[in-house]
Formats: sequence, structure tokens, C-alpha cells
Amino acid sequence: MSAPTAPVAGGTGETGEPADITVHRCTVTVVRRGGWSWGPDPRGLVRQVVDSLPELLADHFAERLGTDGPEVEITEPLTVTVRPGRWGGPGRAIGGGPPVEVHFAPVPVVEIPADTPDPDTGALSIEASFATEPDPWTAPTPAALFTELAERGELDALLALLPEESVRAYLPALLEADATTAARLLAELVGRALAAAPAEALPEPLRTVLAGADATDLPRALAAYVASVDPEEAIRAARTLTGPPTRPGRTAHEPPTTPGRTDEPPSAATTAAEPAAAGATTRAPRTTDEARVWSALPFLLAGPLARIGYLDAIGPALAGLELVEDAPLFATALAYKVLGATARGWRRAERDTEAAAAFAGLHPSVPEEHLTAFARHVRPALPVLDGVLALSVCRGHDPADPLLIGAADDALLLVDAQGMFPIAWAADAAGLLPHWQACGRPTVLLCDGPLPPGTLRELASGGVPFLTGVRPLRGDPVTRLPWRTPLWAAAGTAPDLRRAAELPAHTGRFADLLTALVTERRAVPLAPDGGLERTVTLAAALGLSTIAWTLWRDRETPDPLLALRRFADLEATVRFEPSAVRVRVPMGRRHADLLRGGLLADVPDVVWLGGRTLTFSAG
Repeated sequence: MSAPTAPVAGGTGETGEPADITVHRCTVTVVRRGGWSWGPDPRGLVRQVVDSLPELLADHFAERLGTDGPEVEITEPLTVTVRPGRWGGPGRAIGGGPPVEVHFAPVPVVEIPADTPDPDTGALSIEASFATEPDPWTAPTPAALFTELAERGELDALLALLPEESVRAYLPALLEADATTAARLLAELVGRALAAAPAEALPEPLRTVLAGADATDLPRALAAYVASVDPEEAIRAARTLTGPPTRPGRTAHEPPTTPGRTDEPPSAATTAAEPAAAGATTRAPRTTDEARVWSALPFLLAGPLARIGYLDAIGPALAGLELVEDAPLFATALAYKVLGATARGWRRAERDTEAAAAFAGLHPSVPEEHLTAFARHVRPALPVLDGVLALSVCRGHDPADPLLIGAADDALLLVDAQGMFPIAWAADAAGLLPHWQACGRPTVLLCDGPLPPGTLRELASGGVPFLTGVRPLRGDPVTRLPWRTPLWAAAGTAPDLRRAAELPAHTGRFADLLTALVTERRAVPLAPDGGLERTVTLAAALGLSTIAWTLWRDRETPDPLLALRRFADLEATVRFEPSAVRVRVPMGRRHADLLRGGLLADVPDVVWLGGRTLTFSAG
């Protein structure tokens, strides 16, 4: 049904011409309740419903159409429910049957401004012409994020996970907005400096502050200092602080060796073309457009990440580095983690770049050199996002369930075995001990693979009860167990042999996860720094794990690769509007499962969409 005409006496204008109701998109669904037959002419029943709609619409909107006034536009779906008796004329029963019951769901009506250009000229789209202007949206500040963490009692835990580079990067932004929270960051830097040198080595302003304060009173004393001095003076004092030396080895956010390449990308050309700043691009946000994407899976990640607060942390984390306008680049990298595999480790299919651009709300697709530049500039923000994710997963972990540790991408990855929820990357086992403690000190299963030297010693010295089939090195404090396959446990611990029987299955799932999300799919293949690659790997794996856990935990072992395989080819139509981005997926079993699992709920204030709401529908 395209354009039914509703003649009204007097019309809507001075000429007395009939008023028109134009329906741009119409879906008719006939539902039979009870009985077993559709009658002699099922298609005729649908045709009768369609034929009746023009008159039903004309009757319902007669009052509005019959008055002189501006034209109106209904931008939201209008639902008309018709419960007929025996059909006769349009909207009427025959044979003395019961009257037809018609119900119109209420919808907002938007008036068309008188000076709006004619949409037929192409000057503006219908959505841009008729929709009201959305309120300006501003990304939350870092102070909002850190203050919320402080209220939940998690700020100290997060600060302990951050490298000094990240703590120093966010201190100036917090000094201007929240002196109390800024003092917590300064206290973290002072505490690390005191661990490396005596108090006499601190700069003069801080020595005076600490002279009359003990360790427990340090944040309060520093808060008073920060409130009494100019922010620039506090920043200068923080720059003079030197923490303890970094442990030998590379941190989890330093350049890794990129696996999965069979040849080298054009690095020289890319380096020459890389912009000086991540924002030096010609990207255009989509505000009124429609795109067809081959995979809706990136959009399905938004809901699970919003539930744990990860989505809300992206804006403040980037705002602290003045990179909030580059949030679409983060979304692009995240989308690549669940789209097609990168050929030769760095080449992408055109449909993948188009789907990633649609997910990020951009047009055209993002050049690889812009992602590479963004990966370099965003590095201090990545530990903040990783910390928010890790704290959320650790908070929900059952200490009775084991954790998995395995080597990947020149680092160690910690995963919750139940559901394969990722927790954190670290350069060595000592870097994972705080997460193990936050999870309740459960048993740890070490998966097969080349572990960094000293891994077993660091776990044993930390009191971690572990089991592994990886052969230990000479001097490792382990005990050989009487098992049908070679198996070792930490010396002095009482291992749970039930976990030994689960180790092969967990090892296989862990290896498959690394192959799919680390080796086969590279988000930023040309970046020498692996920080952004690992951050979006954690986020994508958590989103996939949440989908699998929500939908299938009661009937099969939940695994993130189940969600990757089953929803990768779920097509979608993405409609961009000034206030929302609407994703329409085909009706069917997959849509029904997602809807029943609550995975199609609206996601408000998406930072890379300029604060617009992400909505889902079927069609």
C-alpha cells in the first residue's frame, strides 16, 4: 500500500482539495487465534485488511485533516489493530455480525515547518525535514566516571591497575573539575613514589604536605593541598614523582608481534600517509541515511557492553585525552573484531569496511592509517577501559569456578572458564594476580601453549592453586600429579582433580577463541602498538560471551564463538536519524531469540553516534 487518498469535505487548504495520507512503508500481519483453518481464501483475508486501511486511516485522522493547518508527519510506527467479525465492506461486518473493533496506538505527530524545502527536490530528506532538532549532547567528563567509581568503592582498585602514564594523563582534567577525585590520583602517584624512595626524595611542596600526615590520611591531606594551589603547580609536582621501576618485560599495551600475517602490508606507504593526529580525517557522520549491512553482529555488542557500564566509560575515557570526537574510530576497531577475517593478517573485504563504518555512524569507510594514528594517541585511555571491564567480570565471578590463563599475542590472557568471559591481558603472571584476588582466589587452569619464562614461579609465589599440562622448567615449584596424562600442580597446594578432567575441554575452547578473535581478525593490523587491539578484543569477546550465556546456557555449553558463528550473517538495515539509529533485522528464529533474551533493548547515549539512541526492530 503506497498512497491512499482520504477525501475530506472542505479539504485542508483554501482550494478545498482533498487531503492525502501518504504511507511510505506498511506491514500487515494477520494473526489467527484458535481453530485450525485460515478459511477458503487466506490471501483474500489479507487483501480485505489492506483494502480497509485507507478508510480506517481517513476516519481516524478526519479531525486533523479537516481543519486548516500545517501538514503533519508521523515519524514513529503507527500500529492499527483490527478485530473483525465477518468482513463485508471496508472496516464493516456483514450478516448482522458484531461490529469491527479498531484500535490505533497513540503516536506523536510532528508538524512540518512552513519554510521547509520540498523533500522531492532532494534538498533535505524526509527525516531531516520533519523531525525535531535533537538537544545538543555532550560526552560525560572523566570526573563523572572516576566519581562514580569512587561512589561504588572501586576507584582505588582501578587506580592500582593503571600505569603511571594513564594516571598522569587524567590528572589535569580532574584538577579542573573535581579536586577531591584528583587528589585520589595524586595520592596513587605519591604512594608509588614512596615505594621507590624515601619521603625526603619527594619535591618540596609534597614533603611539606606529607610531614604531618600518615599513610591512611594521605588522600585527605593531598585533597587540601590540591584545593589550595593552582592546578599548574599540582601538575608540576606530579611530574616530578618517580614510581618504582617497571618489572622486566613488556607491559600489555606495548607493541606486540603481530600474528597471522603471511606477508607484509605496505608499511612504508602507510607511515607516510598517516595523519599527524587521529582527528585529521575527512570522516562525515551519518545523520539522515540508510544502509544495508551484511552483519548486524557489531550492533548486538552494544547492549551487553552497556549493561556492565563499559559503553558509558568510553566517552569519559576519551574526553580526558580530548579524543571524544574520535570515538567512531574506537567503534570501527570494535566492529572489525566480529566481522570477517582479515586476509593475510591485514586485508579486509569491502563488505566488512562498510559494515564497520555503519556501526560507527560514519561515511565513507575509515582508512587504515587513521586507525593506526588513533591507536597511538588513545593509548593512555585503554587501561581505564580494560580496568572497568575487568572489575565488572571479577565482581560477577563465582569463586567456585576456575579461571583460565593462556599465552596469546606476546602476553597472558585471563578468562573466566564459565562462559569464557575475558578478564584482562598482562605481560606476565604477576600482572594477573590482582584480578585473581578480586575473583575470590579460585583455582587456575593453565592452557597449553608457550608460557613466558617464570610464569609458574610467579603464580606459585603468589599462592595461586593451579593445574597445568604444560611441562615445567627446571626449578619451577610444581608437583607431578598421578593422572592419565602429564599434569602438574603448584607445590604445597591441594589441587581439585575434578578440574583436571575439565582442563582439555577448556584448553580447546581457549585456543579456538584466540584463533578467531586474535589471529584471524585484526582490528588495527598496521599499528605497532598492540594496546587498542587487545582492548577491543576484550570488549568484543565479552559481548559475544554475554550473548551466548544469555541465550544458550540452559541447553549447551555457552561459548562466545557460538554467537560469532550464529549471528555473523544476520543482515540488517540501518537507518540514521538525527536522534536515533534504528537497526532492522529480519524476522525469524534468531530475532525471536534475541528479543526473548532482552538483547534488542534500546541503548541510549551511544558516544560514537553523538549521543543518539541505538534501537532495534524486525522487518
